[in-house]
Amino acid sequence: MVKNKPAKGLIVFALLLLASSMQAQTLKYLVLLKDKNNSPFSTTQPDAYLSKRAIQRRQTQGISLSTQDLPVNPAYTKSIQATGAKVWYTSRWMNAVLIEATTNQLNQVLALSFVKGIEGNRPLKLNHTPTGSLRQGYKFATEAESPNFGLANTQNKMLGVDVLHQNGYTGEGILIGVLDSGFQNASAMLAFNHLFTSNKIVATYDFVQNEKSVYEDDTHGTHVLSCLAAQLSNTYIGTAPQASYLLLRTEDVATESVLEEVNWLVAAEYADSVGVDMISSSLGYTTFDDASTNHTYSDLNGKTTIVARAAAWAAAKGIICVVSAGNEGADAWRYIGSPADADSILAVGAVNSLQNYAIFSSIGPSADGRIKPDVVAMGQSVAIVNTLGSVSTASGTSFSAPILCGMVADLWQAYPKLKAQELITFVKKSGNLYNSPTAQLGYGIPSASAVMLMNQKVASEAKAFIFPNPTTDAVKIILNTAETSFNYPFRLIDHLGNTVMTGNCNSAITTLSLAQVARGMFFLKISLPNEDLTLKIVKN
Repeated sequence: MVKNKPAKGLIVFALLLLASSMQAQTLKYLVLLKDKNNSPFSTTQPDAYLSKRAIQRRQTQGISLSTQDLPVNPAYTKSIQATGAKVWYTSRWMNAVLIEATTNQLNQVLALSFVKGIEGNRPLKLNHTPTGSLRQGYKFATEAESPNFGLANTQNKMLGVDVLHQNGYTGEGILIGVLDSGFQNASAMLAFNHLFTSNKIVATYDFVQNEKSVYEDDTHGTHVLSCLAAQLSNTYIGTAPQASYLLLRTEDVATESVLEEVNWLVAAEYADSVGVDMISSSLGYTTFDDASTNHTYSDLNGKTTIVARAAAWAAAKGIICVVSAGNEGADAWRYIGSPADADSILAVGAVNSLQNYAIFSSIGPSADGRIKPDVVAMGQSVAIVNTLGSVSTASGTSFSAPILCGMVADLWQAYPKLKAQELITFVKKSGNLYNSPTAQLGYGIPSASAVMLMNQKVASEAKAFIFPNPTTDAVKIILNTAETSFNYPFRLIDHLGNTVMTGNCNSAITTLSLAQVARGMFFLKISLPNEDLTLKIVKN
């Protein structure tokens, strides 16, 4: 006996209802366009879509405008809207339009002559309640520990930020875009009061909700911002407290979808148009609520994911992007997330206060074999200012990235004539593992002092530079060479021609002790592969 068997007609009716529901459901798609033909915008009049500051950044770094910089043709956007689809954002760099549409509306959009297709051939986000099982833990990993007011000192000094601040370099004049999940209560906190009274919060925008306010959402961005900008007298100082900031929400903590990568893309474009010098982002993507959209390790080649392409495009516009490597080092995934895999950026891993690898920090290399992470900073039990305004500790590459970003901002204030990629190269070369990078630490812990020394060397247009000179006990030998391995013999010769010391330069920066050498003038002869260099040293 069969119970409750529905009539055939009822089954057909139910299927028709389901089909009707699917037709009416709206989903978000990234629509790719074929061209920018007949655009009212041109590369000869960039002030129509870029700020003066954005134009100046390109001019300073010798970066030409291209059609990629042009906005989406507004006529195309208008035709898409005519189908009934809702336009959320447009992307200059990808030449795309983020829409929300029903199936019928999407089909009409795809039939337009200027439409190439949709990214991934699927919606960016399914309308269902996520289980949370596929969420990335690293983006918001923290530890609840007792406040330790000395931790900010440790994390800053590890990079030499104390030297920068002592010389007056605190990020003044640098504009940093922070892309995160929200900046809850930041506008009411004493730690950030100096930013608001000095008009250093240039703009805010929530790309999740398409609104301006970012202060009522998640706390993660507030914690990240504190590593950069917090200023509590005698209690806590961030690495770049005098920089200016653009606060942008791109991450929706309730779900995990490729849509958030599109939010990151359009936020980075907005930051570019405003004129940011740097982007700091403690977000990364590998897996999603819809498992069919997950990234694989082979995708992490810097060219596949939307967010990696966005970071690389930002770098090509002269922006220094500093991003978290990820906190998957102890998990099955192990590897970096995206956009940490992007080229020409700084992906930052984590160490502890003893400068040892933090076991959670995601490892490299990228899928195409590049060194990742690029560098590391303190990320285990770092000091942050929480949304209650007190100092506590947290762990994650979410914090090592902004700590390092602030140090780089200070350096750019010190050397404003450097191009973005030149400064990135200096930072990598200053790493304590530059000659022997690892999958865990990349090029190691950068040194602000070493970058300053190397910049003096470049400024002197010499192939080698001695600092300090004159000296009383030791000098640093800094070699300006494209080589990544060093083993150059040297001789120290006194004014009578006698060799008083021999040795080898085994790194870009070699410390030479003169403690056992008498006062006087000496000549240091370094044997390079194709020539010998002679440098004068004076010991007082």
